[in-house]
Amino acid sequence: MSPGTAARVHGGADAHGAARWDFSTCANAAGPCPAALAAVQAADATRYPDPAATAVRQALGALHDVEPSRILPAASASEFIQRVTAVTARLWPGAVRVPRFAYGDYAAAAAAWGRPFVPQDVEVPGTPSQCTLRWHADPTSPLGQDGAVARDDSYCCPAVLDAVYAPLRLQGASAWTASARDAVFVLHSPNKALGLTGVRGAYAVAPRDRGGAGYDVLACRAALEAAAPSWPLSAHAEAMLLAWATPDVHAWVAESRTTLVAWKSDLLRRLSARGFEVRPSVTPYVIVRPPRPVAPSLLRRHHVAVRDATSFGLPGWWRLSAQAPSAQDALMHALDLLDGGLP
Repeated sequence: MSPGTAARVHGGADAHGAARWDFSTCANAAGPCPAALAAVQAADATRYPDPAATAVRQALGALHDVEPSRILPAASASEFIQRVTAVTARLWPGAVRVPRFAYGDYAAAAAAWGRPFVPQDVEVPGTPSQCTLRWHADPTSPLGQDGAVARDDSYCCPAVLDAVYAPLRLQGASAWTASARDAVFVLHSPNKALGLTGVRGAYAVAPRDRGGAGYDVLACRAALEAAAPSWPLSAHAEAMLLAWATPDVHAWVAESRTTLVAWKSDLLRRLSARGFEVRPSVTPYVIVRPPRPVAPSLLRRHHVAVRDATSFGLPGWWRLSAQAPSAQDALMHALDLLDGGLP
């Protein structure tokens, strides 16, 4: 696949601001988490945070039971995607392997750095077969399904497991073992599970250096550290990540999943009754197709936002997140108006 220009399409606020009823993002609709929000609000924005993020690395290292040196703070998950794509392009030029249906920033970053990107299980004539960066996700986006564990040959080059939606898994368990996760960079972005997507801050857990890998793990980690911006974390992001490392916050996230299960069940029941096709998912978000084509922009006129899945390679489908009953009522009312012929 030629790098070309990969458009970056996202849910959430747009040029018209934020929709009153927003189904377009995968943020935890039961949020925000009160303890995390309080920590962010109490952050001291008048001072620089520690540029080395010492406390954050220690807290997150303890959370994941890894050495603090393996924690790589990032300004956001998207910032890390750009950084790891750039760094690995310099160290090991080659193509980027991405999931068949995936977050668009993987391909956009590859295009920005002049790297061909190849969807998994798709062979494209003229594309280098040797990929030097591989992306995985579990759960996946936009489908919200279980992500396949990397094959052994994935470890011959840097690989990243995008685990940003793992805390929002509503059923089942990940097939990724601790050993498999130790062999890849694991990307975390807690703002989604906390319902605080306006706070930009993330981190990756670097692979364990066991020797015998197909590339120099320590050199890759050092290069990623060197390429990081100064102060990758704002004071607010630092506060959010420190809160994320506490048991009380994880207990809240676990409790919120019970709410999300109920909201998702109601949403799918109401959509199925209207003839929507629904793909299964293990997350609060799901891919659906209306019984007749409906432009998301028409719903936006009624203050309802849904995520057009065309950029994911699923034209005619929407990605919707489970929302509270009041939001669902607004979505159903908008659909009624459109079915009645109102603009």
